[in-house]
Formats: sequence, structure tokens, C-alpha cells
Amino acid sequence: MTITLALTDQDKATLRTAAYGAVALLSAADATGKPHRIATIGSLALSSAIGATGHVLAAKTRDIDLYGKSVAELADRVLPALTESMTLLKRQDPAEAGNFRGIVLTAIEAATQVHQGRPGPVLTDMIAKITGALDAA
Repeated sequence: MTITLALTDQDKATLRTAAYGAVALLSAADATGKPHRIATIGSLALSSAIGATGHVLAAKTRDIDLYGKSVAELADRVLPALTESMTLLKRQDPAEAGNFRGIVLTAIEAATQVHQGRPGPVLTDMIAKITGALDAA
């Protein structure tokens, strides 16, 4: 059974900004000198996702809004987009909202596997902020 979401182009842009932004926040918060690797692994996890949300994330577009001069500016854009994405998906299809949450968390886990052992406190804090934004909806 195929689930079709009624998403506008703006909705799709919000989902992409939220998901890829979460990976960008991890990359920006990394203090190990491997931000490019974190971004690459996290982005690969997102573009490999399945389901209706996976199709949205796999589309290569330029509508992802990740511009900013600081981590704080990026977080001001991404964390609300994560909450907005979850709210939007919960209204249309709660299962797809769960899928989106799982996709983002899988990308976070994949990206943080770059570290040997546990991520440092800054990265751990950013993971908590991202998870909190997903759960705020």
C-alpha cells in the first residue's frame, strides 16, 4: 500500500531543511575535526530513507535553507523546522511522522558513529536539542 502525503512545495522544503539541517547542526557542533565526514554520512542516511518522507528527502533540490553565520543562526532555523515537520506529518499521517522521526534519529546515529566511543558534551547537547525539537510537536 502506497501512502501519499499532500505536501506543498513549501512543506517539502521544510522537511528537507529540518532533516538535513539536523545533520548540519551535528557537523557544526563537532569538535573532533571531522565535520565533513559527519555531514556526508548523515546526508547519505537521509537520502537512503524509504517511505513517503524518504522520497521527499531523496529529491535533490536547492530549497534547503541552511544559511547562517553561526551555529545559533542555523539552530534558529532548523530546530523550529523539525517541530513544524513533525506537526505537519502528525496531522496528515501519524505513521509517517514516526517514520520521519526515525529517519532523522538514524541519520544522527550514523553521523555520530564517526566518533570512537561516546560523542563529546557539545555534540551530545546538540543531539538532545534535535531530539527535543522532534518531540515538541
